[in-house]
Amino acid sequence: MKALTWGTRSRLACVAVVALGTLAGCGKEALPPQALVSARQAYQDAAASPAAELAPAKLDTAKQALTQAENAWQEDPKAKEAETLTLAYIAERRALTAQALGEAAKARQDRVKLDEEYMELQEKRANMTAEELERVRERLAITSQKAAQSEAELEKERAARAEAEKKLSAAVASLAEMASVKEEARGMVITLNGAVLFTTGKYELLPIAKSKLDEVAKALQEQGFKKIVIEGHTDSRGNAADNDKLSERRATSVKDHLVSQGLDASKIQAVGLGASRPVATNDTPEGRANNRRVELIVTN
Repeated sequence: MKALTWGTRSRLACVAVVALGTLAGCGKEALPPQALVSARQAYQDAAASPAAELAPAKLDTAKQALTQAENAWQEDPKAKEAETLTLAYIAERRALTAQALGEAAKARQDRVKLDEEYMELQEKRANMTAEELERVRERLAITSQKAAQSEAELEKERAARAEAEKKLSAAVASLAEMASVKEEARGMVITLNGAVLFTTGKYELLPIAKSKLDEVAKALQEQGFKKIVIEGHTDSRGNAADNDKLSERRATSVKDHLVSQGLDASKIQAVGLGASRPVATNDTPEGRANNRRVELIVTN
């Protein structure tokens, strides 16, 4: 029987664990979110690819992000769901990047070997019979074809990467004109001031907010995205339970409007965090105004 690869054994083990958990009554323990499952699979695929040898540093960053996501999930699946999702998306993206870099490096190595083989065959031609020369010509033709294919694949990858970076830069520049935009470990974070979006204590979008979100939606469509987590935040004044509910409704209002502009609802999650994550003091009007915000965490 043919031996199973490490990646195949791991995937079978995961299936077995899920199956056993189901039989044992997995209602007692929450199943991991799909994002975490996808991140695990992406890392396994990357670890079984040339990235393990040719892009180990990039693969290690993916492993670290996956470990952070796993730890958040194990610590508290419900309370840290948003954090788990964010870290899982980062881990998956880094794993895919590591795999792509590893395969590109492997293609470059193959091209060098093909060039060396071509030169070696050229040198041997002087002392060959007509029959041997014909075989060499055939091998040279095949080698040249493979080298051309390898070069074409590398050029295609370079062009795709350059185009993606160009679109991302244009979209980020567009977003920066209408909101605070910054890159964090969890993704691209777009921060919109709550005062621009809502009346105090309400969750219905203001007309100016709809116009601003229309531009955000357009920029996100042009950039492309894999996932958006919309977080609603409040200051600490008032009842905590009411703040949690208000922040969730505000996040949902933003999500609904983005969906109405053509964004895929299945890729957008709205969560309310109330006053649990302040970015400034709640002891001053300015600080409270900064804490009343909506953040869009975009996974490209």
